[in-house]
Amino acid sequence: MAKIAVIGTGFSGLSAACYLSDAGHEVHVFEKNEDPGGRARQFKTKEGFVFDMGPSWYWMPDVFERFFNDFGYTVADFYTLRLLDPSFEMVFENQESMIIPAAFEELCNLFESVEKGSAIQLRKILNEAERKYRLAMDGIIYQPGLSVAEFLSADFIRKGLTADIFLSFSKHIRKYFRHPKILTLLEFPVLFLGAKPSQIPALYSLMNYAALKLGTWYPEGGFGAVVDAMVKIARSNNATFHFESEVTKIISHNGGVTALEINGSVFECDGVIAAADYQHVESKLLDSNHRNYGESYWEKKTFAPSALIFYLGLNKRISRLQHHTLFFDEDFDDHIRDIYDQPRWPGKPLFYCCCPSKTDHSVAPPGHENLFLLIPIAPGLPDDDIVRETYFKRLLQRIEKFTGENIEPHIVYKRSYCVRDFISDYNSYKGNAYGLANTISQTAHLKPKVKNYGLKNLFYAGQLTVPGPGVPPSIISGKIASGLLHKYLGKAKNEVVV
Repeated sequence: MAKIAVIGTGFSGLSAACYLSDAGHEVHVFEKNEDPGGRARQFKTKEGFVFDMGPSWYWMPDVFERFFNDFGYTVADFYTLRLLDPSFEMVFENQESMIIPAAFEELCNLFESVEKGSAIQLRKILNEAERKYRLAMDGIIYQPGLSVAEFLSADFIRKGLTADIFLSFSKHIRKYFRHPKILTLLEFPVLFLGAKPSQIPALYSLMNYAALKLGTWYPEGGFGAVVDAMVKIARSNNATFHFESEVTKIISHNGGVTALEINGSVFECDGVIAAADYQHVESKLLDSNHRNYGESYWEKKTFAPSALIFYLGLNKRISRLQHHTLFFDEDFDDHIRDIYDQPRWPGKPLFYCCCPSKTDHSVAPPGHENLFLLIPIAPGLPDDDIVRETYFKRLLQRIEKFTGENIEPHIVYKRSYCVRDFISDYNSYKGNAYGLANTISQTAHLKPKVKNYGLKNLFYAGQLTVPGPGVPPSIISGKIASGLLHKYLGKAKNEVVV
């Protein structure tokens, strides 16, 4: 079998390493940082806190299960998965809130209490969202996006038209609901897709099905447990991991990659999965004549947000917080405009608070609390310590007001993370956190291609190509790219034999 290099250990790189090593290839995975996971890395503090650095929403559990099933395992073989109940809480103006239950009948009752007749409408919209979800899971999301022909089957067109997938997400949900709280609840998941609800196709109402019907879950030990599981699978098939090994050049000859330059040394290989930032790979690692896209291409693209994140360790418990709490106590549209229409630091930001120690006592010492705070912001904003501290004070005041508790004197650990860190750690284009937005013009075959046009054994994986941003799509992206490389290598071998 072939000698393959995988660049990056985010979920797409780990996924590709698992599939290619399972197929019998000699797989070497190169990671510039000292730990695996990419944006899903964990870090531990001397005070006893364990922080997930990035992803914290475990949605679409069937995608994770399907991944582990591909190698003869189940999720339960590696980590314990817990359904969160309540799923999350949303905080609105005047400290009013909605606690979202895990049980669907309870959720219907909640909707009805907010807007008369909305329980029936919720059943309708989620039934339609389930059809979209099944349509995606049965094929669309696993397509390589190389041609529009992948989506031109009569069955897909029929199902797509009846599922109202081409209308904007914003218009779609307003066919069913009027109350601003319900609209906000249904629109917030598309922030993970990286664009305004008016620019996201209604296909992605499937996220509402994932969030409200399939449930919000938590892997004990955090997302680091998922990373560890994937590393174990790859290593069980003899994949080799090389940490603190930054790839600085992709070397090619006669239309194919022949080697990588890593920390000044040359590593020869028969094929490459580039699961690092797509734009960085193109602009920094490849010769200009082998790039799929130039700088002007990336400048015109709509990128998902970056983020200002705070990791906090407290020496007290905070009773009023859920595992997931979304602070929508400021204007949703104003914040969206500050990300997409007039990119700038938000005047009155929305933000997200994760408190995993509510569910998992291993992430904080006894009697302590682990907090993760995140503000979505436009990528490429100027990032300095003064700005970070200004926003930290604002967030803390709003949390203290909501919880009725004094928090700042109880902070025993604090770390911030923002644009310059995403660039430094992940070579992220403009410091984006979530990849390329899933707008109508950037969906499926309209995304950056998963294969290099000129180098036949170079394929891309990750959140800047198909299927898009998020943990489940990244896992699927690794499967798509690895399958294409495996198929190419098989054909190439046959050609040599002939």
